[in-house]
Amino acid sequence: MECVFGLVGNGFAIVVADTSAVNSILVHKSNEDKIMFLDSHKLIAASGEPGDRVQFTEYIQKNVALYHFRNGIPLTTAAAANFTRGELATALRKNPYSVNVLLAGYDKETGPSLYYIDYIATLHKLEKGAFGYGSYFSLSLMDRHFHSGMSVEEAVDLVDKCILEIRSRLVVAPPNYVIKIVDKDGAREYAWRQSVKDTPAPTA
Repeated sequence: MECVFGLVGNGFAIVVADTSAVNSILVHKSNEDKIMFLDSHKLIAASGEPGDRVQFTEYIQKNVALYHFRNGIPLTTAAAANFTRGELATALRKNPYSVNVLLAGYDKETGPSLYYIDYIATLHKLEKGAFGYGSYFSLSLMDRHFHSGMSVEEAVDLVDKCILEIRSRLVVAPPNYVIKIVDKDGAREYAWRQSVKDTPAPTA
């Protein structure tokens, strides 16, 4: 029941993901961060099988860092998205990853961008996108309220509307979400939206 969505605003991109680690009918933890920093100006949010999601996003992160180390210049967001798509396409014919990805980034030349890459290696550049059961609600709300050139405040307000709708309408909705933003100042964690907190195990 994962929920990952994102949008592009005026000079920034924002990505949101639920933080539930789930297996079958069990919730193992509710503070799992599913949005990884690829580098200083890129974010990758993933949904899918937990093992595939962690292994694949770490693999992409390390290869982006390796390219920067070898060549002295970072990959652009478009190049990182095409590399990610290529790796998914190669794996598709060998041992496929069950992973869907939203990749957001900021480049000096082109500004913010958001790329949608699904488990069968489909790549699209979008202004708004979503994965998971929550996409039924978040995409509807973004179709209604999204407009080009949104401010950070407007985008966060729309994100909060999406989270509220998912929590109230989805039968097994994830309770907690993490929000991250990337702009000219870099990628950073913006906020958490928590309705359930993990309780630490009592000490003996």
